[in-house]
Amino acid sequence: MSRRSGWAIASATLVCLLCQAPAQGQSNGTVTVVRPEEVNWGNPLGKGVSIATLHGDPTKPGLFVQLVRFPPHVFDRPHFHNQARHVTVIRGTWYVGFGKDFDPAKAVPLKPGSYVFQPAKMVHWDGAKDEEVIIQVIGNGPGGSTLVDKTQPFLVRADE
Repeated sequence: MSRRSGWAIASATLVCLLCQAPAQGQSNGTVTVVRPEEVNWGNPLGKGVSIATLHGDPTKPGLFVQLVRFPPHVFDRPHFHNQARHVTVIRGTWYVGFGKDFDPAKAVPLKPGSYVFQPAKMVHWDGAKDEEVIIQVIGNGPGGSTLVDKTQPFLVRADE
């Protein structure tokens, strides 16, 4: 699949999901447009990881769309989400691994335009190596993350 067709599929998927929003009670009938310079990044996770919610509210029932920005060398530890998620790599190379064994050296590199479906309760971990990474996450709320080993911090620098 070419990069162009990958972007076309990702864009069409996003449009289809957003078109479903009124049926799920997530829209008041108005169009929302967010330009890159208007993205409101927050830093709720620490270690420089920022999240911007573009649509919906992940703490409430219904569709949500978020951007997550990882600075270089930051990974999250093995965890799972209570709801399925659709993830598209927007910028940089995102590294992802599955299962309880956290080893960034064994992570699968995913370039911009790559897509991952994460079923509910699937244990995974992910992050950035040498560059900033931005991913788009689409899911249904209420969402949440559960660490596999609650004695470990959620985020870690992979170069420490």
